[in-house]
Formats: sequence, C-alpha cells, structure tokens
Amino acid sequence: MKKVITYGTYDLLHYGHIKLLERAKALGDYLIVGVTADDFDRNRGKINVRQSLMERIEAVRRTGLADEIIVEEYEGQKIDDIKRYGIDIFTVGSDWVGKFDYLGEYCEVVYLDRTKGVSSTEIRSKENELKIGIIGESSIIAKFVRESEYVNGVKVVGICSEGKVVDEETGKKLALITNDYDLLLGAVDAMYVISHPSRHYADVKKALEHGKHVLCESPVSMSAAGTEELYALAKSKRLALVDGLKTAYSLAYARMILLAKGGVIGDIVSVDSVCTSLREVDYADAEALRRTWNSITSWGPTALLPVFQLLGTEYADFQIYSRVAETEGGFDEFSKVTFVYPSAVASIKVGIGVKSEGQLIISGTKGYIYVPAPWWKTDYFEVRYENQEHNRRYFYNLEGEGIRYEIVSFLRIIENKGFDPISKSVSEAISGVMEAYDAGRNLVLLQR
Repeated sequence: MKKVITYGTYDLLHYGHIKLLERAKALGDYLIVGVTADDFDRNRGKINVRQSLMERIEAVRRTGLADEIIVEEYEGQKIDDIKRYGIDIFTVGSDWVGKFDYLGEYCEVVYLDRTKGVSSTEIRSKENELKIGIIGESSIIAKFVRESEYVNGVKVVGICSEGKVVDEETGKKLALITNDYDLLLGAVDAMYVISHPSRHYADVKKALEHGKHVLCESPVSMSAAGTEELYALAKSKRLALVDGLKTAYSLAYARMILLAKGGVIGDIVSVDSVCTSLREVDYADAEALRRTWNSITSWGPTALLPVFQLLGTEYADFQIYSRVAETEGGFDEFSKVTFVYPSAVASIKVGIGVKSEGQLIISGTKGYIYVPAPWWKTDYFEVRYENQEHNRRYFYNLEGEGIRYEIVSFLRIIENKGFDPISKSVSEAISGVMEAYDAGRNLVLLQR
C-alpha cells in the first residue's frame, strides 16, 4: 500500500483545497492529511486564520478524501510523521517548490499545481473586510495602521485626530485625516479609540450609539460605573466592545496565565508587576500636558492586568503612592499601588518619569514565574523552582508587539467566533483604580 501525506491550514476550505486533496489522493492508496494547529500557525506568523482547529479538521473530514487526519503542532514534525507512518510520498502545493526538497531523503516529494485564482486569503479579504476608523493622538496609531496591513479583511479608512498623524518610519500620512468624528463614524464599521483617557467614555459611547463596534485602548473609561454602562450599551446593541490591552493577546502572556492558574507554581501568593518608560514631558505647557497620558493611565492598565487576571478583582484593600509633578491639577511621574487579598498580595509600579526594571514576578507555594523586561512584550518566560533541575523555559513568537493578534481577535469577536481574553470585570476593575486615583482615594503623595 502506497501512503501519501500532505499538510495545510485549510482555513475556509474551498474548491482549490479540494482539488489539491483529490490530486494528493490519486498519488497513492492511503492519504494522511496534517492540519496545522492554531499555535503552530501563529508561531509561523500566519495569524489571519478565521476558523478554529476543530472547524478546519471537520471541513477536511467532510470531503471524504482523507483516510486519516492528524494535527501538525511543531517544527520538524514532518520528518517524524514520515518515519512514524511509513510514508512513501510527501506532497504539497507548487507555491512551496523547493521548500521541502530536504524531505527527499526520507520519501518521494511531489509538488502539485494549485488551482489559480482561488485562495483563503482572497476569500477572507472579500467576505470579511472590516472598515476601521481611529480617534485619538498617539504614537501607537502608526503602529496600529502598520500592523493592520498584516491582517486580511481589515482596512483603516480614516483617523480623527488633532495631532500629527504621520508614520515616522516612512514619513507618509497614515490615512484620510479628519477632525469630524461624526463624518468618520458614517464611513466605518468599527472604531479604535486611543484618545486621551478622559475622552474614552464619550468617544466609545458615541461610536456605540452609531452602531459601531469598538476596540478601546485601556482604560475603557475613567470610572468603573462608566465602563459597566458602556459594556451594557454594547450588549444591548449586539456590538463588540473590546478592551485594547495588546499584552493580553500575545501567545506567551496567555500561556503564562494558563500555567499559573493551572497550579504550576502552587498557590499564588504574590504578583509584582513593573512598567516604566522615561518620556520627555513639558510641564510648563498646560495644553500639551492636558493631552499627555500620565503614569497611572499610560502604564496602569497593563501593570494591573496580571494582578486582576490571576488574583481576581475582589481585593480587600489597596493603597496608592504617587510622586506628582508641581503642575496645576498634578501629574504623576511615578505611582505604586499595593493590593491586599484574603490570601495574597500584589503590587504594581508604573512611571514615565522614573525608570525601573520592567519585570513580572508571580510567587507561589511551589515555585515562581519570572518574565523578564519588558514583560508586556514578552516572547519568553521561565517557571523556576527550588530545585533548578526542574526549571522550564517557554518561548513563543511575538509579532508586532501583539497589536496584530489584538486586531485578529477583535475581528473574530465581531464574527462571534472568538472570545475576549479580558473580561468585563477586569476592565471595570482597571477603571476603578483610575477612578480612585483621580478622586484621591487611598492616595499618598510622595515628596519631590
């Protein structure tokens, strides 16, 4: 019996996929089809897959062409599979010509012509194009526009901004610029809100009232009640409201959270999170200062994310310590927030005028998790124990600082095919800390 094996993502299975499988089937007597796992695709930079692994496996099964279906999960698996299953022929589409010649040492390699004019990429682009508008003033806007180009089915069509919206890397204007928010809302399906945090509530609410999905840079609003109201409004209108904390969408961070919650370090007793970056702030320019995010709004949501996701949002007490510049209304250069839980403690340190090691340490009764600086962009972390022989290191690809994964997740949530990794309760808790700071509640000012 001649065995044939082929591999693919098979996202949005189409005529071209089926013709390729038919030709692969005709090469032998028994066809094994390897369907790539979600994580493997993401590690290869293929992040615009629309369907889950199980959906894609089921689509291949329904063709009736595969005698056996396996999952491709790691680099180098093809050689292992060829040996394990006694494969005679490895085959794949002609767009990979030469790529797999090295497998010729183990079996015959055949490249099959693909059906012209048919691809999952084209289908995704044509059927799922989401027109996104942006409102705000931030250097992140350029990154967002740049990263959106890696995601099929998404197009940034306009930006509502008072600032300079130019990609500093290319010098090009990013998109159609307007200062008319209503005009922009009339031309889009969704909004990315990255205005000053004090404007988030109004900007998000207006977008939702216009029937637009919203991805909002955290915090969603500057009060827990405001955030709760916005989520309720989105739900009533059957719209997606997503907290735009890009760290939550990176694979390494997600895996780290799952491991910690799964008990890999025992009971979690402490979470210590640090996020700082030195920035030039003109304290004498009141207008510029009004548009500038301070330490607690710039870094607070990111630093708070692992605290609330690991220990929950029902803390018993908290205290804020802040170093504030001598300006009208105050402007925190550095803040430390401590939390007390019934059986754990946590702390965050955030600053744009003070520098510290931006690491994340999660302490447990059996060991601890160490995420090196800058932990919010991590592609690597360690689980460490008393016996160092048991230590484990985890590596994951991170493309575009997590922004492109965030955009893909936003798209899937809109399509009701994905879930939001940041719960409503966590978003509300983050807004609650912002609210406490603004109100001066549990706040101690440090002398300068």
